[in-house]
Amino acid sequence: MKVSEPDLSIIETASEDIFLGDALMVRQPRNGYRAGTDAVLLAAWINPEAAGKGPVLDVGSGVGVVGLCVAARCPNARVLLVEREPDLAVLARHNVERNGLEMRVSVVEADIARSSDALFRSGIASETFPIVLANPPYHEEGRSTAAPSPLKAAAHQMAPDALDTWARFMNRMALPGGRVAMIHKAEALPRILSVFEGRFGGINILPIYARAGAPAIRVIVSGIKGSRAPMSIKPALVLHGPEQAFLPEIEAVFRHGAALPARFGG
Repeated sequence: MKVSEPDLSIIETASEDIFLGDALMVRQPRNGYRAGTDAVLLAAWINPEAAGKGPVLDVGSGVGVVGLCVAARCPNARVLLVEREPDLAVLARHNVERNGLEMRVSVVEADIARSSDALFRSGIASETFPIVLANPPYHEEGRSTAAPSPLKAAAHQMAPDALDTWARFMNRMALPGGRVAMIHKAEALPRILSVFEGRFGGINILPIYARAGAPAIRVIVSGIKGSRAPMSIKPALVLHGPEQAFLPEIEAVFRHGAALPARFGG
């Protein structure tokens, strides 16, 4: 069966957005899923020294914002973006080239829930990555109104049991002793802990708050493959001050590409 060529016109119709001050120019679908705060925070979880120890895997990368932010922040980092949707993979490749990162960032189009032949053909083996990152869709199918755009729906929704698939793939690709991290809605914490159980130890939970005194909106849950270390909870990461502006240490992350302060990061 002949494989259809990707629709390159998506590049021309996409918007161009700036990340990390003006360090990254990223094209994203105008009406589809749009990466933003969460992707930057997850990328900032890694400090440059850790990112330089081996390749970083961005699972379900979309247009590549998490992995590109890692590469832009960490000059010694090598990054692999894995994305299922052909249109998003096209944009991810364009974004890699647009930012001059072809020597350190590559894109593989593959479905993590199915055969990983595309990974094998690219010479990518299991247990290869010391760091594996994931920013999965936040909504379960059937529990929210599906987006009118199929691409947007695919990026926003996942099957109820799909989080286990993501954790299984992250475990498979991480080196023994490798570190994984996932950002998600705070309400998903019990499910994340459930799918991490038996796969990762040394679990760290970083709760993220829009402002002090409000409920947590996100969590970054990290773990170590094969570890038996106990779970711990990081100090609260608060994004905004009383005037709604980013707090200075968060401003440094979003505008200047800083890593999260050590008390929060990986």
